[in-house]
Amino acid sequence: MARIIYSFVLYLLSPLVFLHLWLRGKKAPEYRKRWAERLGFYDDNLKPNSLVIHCASVGELMAASKLINTLKQTHLITITCNTPTGSAEIKKQFKDSVQHVYLPLDFPGAVSRFIKQLKPKAIVILETELWPNLIIKASKHGIPVCVINARLSEKSQKGYQRIKPLSKQIMHNIRLLAAHNKDDAARFLALGLNPKNAHVTGSIKFDITLNNEITNNVAKFQSELTTHDFIWVAGSTHPNEHEQVIAAHLSLLEQQPNALLIIAPRHPEQFAKVAAYLTQQNISFSQRSKAPHNGQAVLLADTMGEMLTLFGAANSAFIGGSLIERGGHNPLEAAAFGIPIITGPSYTNFLHVYPQLLDSNACLCVDSADALCKSLLSIANDPSKQKELGDNALAILNANSGAVKRTITLIENEISHDIITD
Repeated sequence: MARIIYSFVLYLLSPLVFLHLWLRGKKAPEYRKRWAERLGFYDDNLKPNSLVIHCASVGELMAASKLINTLKQTHLITITCNTPTGSAEIKKQFKDSVQHVYLPLDFPGAVSRFIKQLKPKAIVILETELWPNLIIKASKHGIPVCVINARLSEKSQKGYQRIKPLSKQIMHNIRLLAAHNKDDAARFLALGLNPKNAHVTGSIKFDITLNNEITNNVAKFQSELTTHDFIWVAGSTHPNEHEQVIAAHLSLLEQQPNALLIIAPRHPEQFAKVAAYLTQQNISFSQRSKAPHNGQAVLLADTMGEMLTLFGAANSAFIGGSLIERGGHNPLEAAAFGIPIITGPSYTNFLHVYPQLLDSNACLCVDSADALCKSLLSIANDPSKQKELGDNALAILNANSGAVKRTITLIENEISHDIITD
């Protein structure tokens, strides 16, 4: 009954869902395309019996890249996502080595069409994309549902508890859950997950490999930035945060006139707005998508999928979504290059990461543009401090690696078990 009510409400809200997609299309036209896929209608050339891996958007995809690259050596992979930016990154990173479609909206009919055409050997869901109809219908068709890199905050747990009948149905149909830590696993268990299906693997976001392509890209990028004494990246910034970051850089320039800020807004629709703000403030800047950088005070990283390259060329990194109430973003790509990390006070999305970094003197926490500038100056003026913070961040990353291998073992066991028993 709970799922029937949920589906009925979803159908009632469907005009608003498509209105939302249409309105988002004003800034990002790709949102107005491929609506058939969102309703579960796909091209006939889509091959069945693949391992479906769902990554909501770019962040989840980047975290899962190593896992996907390993699994596609032995399985046909279909990667699904919800956003145009995620779709573009899938095509850029994996090209024709995987299949790709949008995950349908969670309407019963759309999900049924998706399952009927793809006939997945398993559905692997990153983090907490817990769509009731998808999970329950897949399970009823004998398709293992695996939730990996799973995390659940206390706030989210309370939200699921308010819809307990539906939450219990979701949990009863998850065959495998690989959680960040014991606390996350305990929250899923409290919602009704079968204990035998719960495992603690750690976060796959700690498993970052810096291959030759990345190191070559970094070296090429660094060759454009040789006129700067101190380079810092502000990654994944948001509105009302871009301005604070730029203000901090202007203050920094008073004492470090050759410093460079590389600002990388979280969403592509913010690129033009940040460019307009820099122009309005009469700040010299270049754009990554256009000519090579030529000594300007700011470089606007108006490209996608390049965060590793940007961090690799920097002396320090500020991780956005944290000076506003957003919950923060992933600091581990910066940690992989052994550079100091700075965050604002809002980092609830990464409570499995930031406490370790802060407790181990691998990260600085600031609450304003002034505090951000002071932290940047302390790093720029003290090479030993810069090295210590960076070394500590890299040590935390290395100490927590291995989740990808543990997760793949669990997924393979589920697939082989399913083949044997069915």
